[in-house]
Amino acid sequence: MGADEADLFGLLEAEGLGRHAAAHVTPPGAAWLASASPYPRSTLSLWESRPTAPAVLPCGSAFDVVNVPAVFGRRMLDRLWEEGPGSGPVAVHRGRMLLFAAPGTAHRLPALLHWEEWGGAIPSLLCHGRGDAVAVPALSAPADGARTTSRWLVAPDSRQPWLPGPEVLLWACVRAARAASAAAVRVSIFPPAGPDANVYDVSRRR
Repeated sequence: MGADEADLFGLLEAEGLGRHAAAHVTPPGAAWLASASPYPRSTLSLWESRPTAPAVLPCGSAFDVVNVPAVFGRRMLDRLWEEGPGSGPVAVHRGRMLLFAAPGTAHRLPALLHWEEWGGAIPSLLCHGRGDAVAVPALSAPADGARTTSRWLVAPDSRQPWLPGPEVLLWACVRAARAASAAAVRVSIFPPAGPDANVYDVSRRR
């Protein structure tokens, strides 16, 4: 481990004290994110100097990303955590939700959705794979606690995080679409929950 990596890891460990684990990037998680870059050491050095700045990382090697509308993405997460295996890392960025998935998912998921009878009820998904890059949230939140348009909901916490494949995300998409259809015809006396209402128990992740 180089000096820059050690310094960054020390910073992340200190930042994580007292924070909710689900939204905190751990040192092993930072190493995993950096592994997606063709220059991991340079990426870690950049984060060492600017830990509160977002980064752009290529997809297709360490992960793919499925980019969905925020409300539909929350329904997917509800299904994944309440009825399924949990999720990999998840972020929100400019009103969209980014679900990190196994490499190859970006290629296969659209084809699976094409053949799914509920495919027409699923909003347009953006699947980022080999040849694409995505903006990921900063490793550390701003010191002043300011709200940002890009943040982690389920942050990377391992050098080898479990990542859902196309079949798991297809399952979650269908369940979310069914939930949306049911909600459209159900009259509720309760106000809708806020976008950050749920806390996901990362200890249940595979």
